[in-house]
Amino acid sequence: MKASIVDLRYKMNDVLKALDRNENVEILYHGKVKGIIVAKMSKSDKSIRDHVFFGMTKDDNVSIDEVMEDLRKPRL
Repeated sequence: MKASIVDLRYKMNDVLKALDRNENVEILYHGKVKGIIVAKMSKSDKSIRDHVFFGMTKDDNVSIDEVMEDLRKPRL
């Protein structure tokens, strides 16, 4: 999709719909391309279980209550 500066101002809904369809949007200024808005891919191949923080305390023998109490204590 190609959109001018005026389109960005008055037809942003159409621009967002194009991005939802995974289309890139070229921004035109005086008929020349000034930039491109690239659509972000919505789905990821990674599972939440692949995240480094998932299950980070499974090997510790510390309860969640103890961890939270340690986090909430004053710094000084």
